[in-house]
Amino acid sequence: MNLPVVYHADYVTPLPQEHRFPMPKFKLLYELLLKDGITSPTLTHQPLIASAEILQLVHHPHYVEQYCNGSLDTKALRRIGLPWSEGLVKRTCTAVAGTILTAQLALKYGLCCNTAGGTHHAFPEYGSGFCIFNDLAIASKYLLEHQLVEKILIVDLDVHQGDGTAYTFAHEPRVFTFSMHCEANFPYRKQTSDLDIPLPIGLDDDGYLQILASHLPHLLQEVRPDIVLYDGGVDTHRGDRLGKLCLTETGIYRREMQVLSTCLAQGYPVACVIGGGYSKDIHELVYRHSLLHRAAQECSKLL
Repeated sequence: MNLPVVYHADYVTPLPQEHRFPMPKFKLLYELLLKDGITSPTLTHQPLIASAEILQLVHHPHYVEQYCNGSLDTKALRRIGLPWSEGLVKRTCTAVAGTILTAQLALKYGLCCNTAGGTHHAFPEYGSGFCIFNDLAIASKYLLEHQLVEKILIVDLDVHQGDGTAYTFAHEPRVFTFSMHCEANFPYRKQTSDLDIPLPIGLDDDGYLQILASHLPHLLQEVRPDIVLYDGGVDTHRGDRLGKLCLTETGIYRREMQVLSTCLAQGYPVACVIGGGYSKDIHELVYRHSLLHRAAQECSKLL
C-alpha cells in the first residue's frame, strides 16, 4: 500500500521570530517527505477547515467563539503560549480538520499520517501548552458522533502527559487514553488517563522500548479498538529542549516501528499525528518527525 499523508500549506503561519514554538517545521517536514520519496503530491490529502460546530464537539462554545474572534483575555492567551492572529486561527482549525481526515483515511486504508497534530494539552474550556483546540479529542468525538467507530484507543507517547485528552474522556468508556510520559515534566498537575505510565528522567532507548512492549500488546487485546490514534511526539529525544528523556533517533524509529507493526499485525488501523518536538536545530527536529512517516511507509507493506 502507498502511504497516505495529510498536509496543508495553512499548517504554517507567521510567529514572532524569537518565539520558541517551531512553526516552520510543518512545511519543512512535508518538503523532506517529498524529497526523500516518503510521499508525493498524488499521495497527499488536503483537509478543509474545521467548523465551529466540529470544534464544539469537545470545546465549550464560549471558548471557541472567543478564540476565533480574537476576544480571549490576556491570561488565557498566556496559558496557551501563542500570540493570537487570524492566521493562527486558520492554521489551528485546518490542523484539527487534518487529524479528522487522517483518521478517516486510516479507517479506509489501514494507516495514515498527518504532518501536524497532537495538541493534547487543550481542555474543553481553555488552551494550554501551545495547544488551542485538542485535535485528538475532536477527531475521536467526530468518529463516534458519525458512528464510524465504536471504540477508540489513543496512544500518546509525547514526552508530556496528554492531560487535556485524559480530562476530556475521563467518563467516556468508548475512548481509552494511554499516556506514557516523563513524570517530572509539564504538565506538573497531571490528569488521570485510563492508563498512565510515568517515566523517570534520563530513560534510554532500551528501557523505554521494554516498558512500551510490556503494555501495548496486552492493551490492544483488552481494548479491541476500531482505530488507534497515535501521538508520536519526538520531544522524547535526548537533545530536546523540553524533554528530559534520553531517546536517540534510532530509538524513536524503533518506537514508531514497534507501535505501528504491533497495531497493524493485530488488524487495528492507525491514524498518526506528529506531536511535540523542540530542538534548537530545526532540521534535526524535522528529521526526527519524519521518522514516524518513514516507519509508516515501511509498515504499510503489511497492509
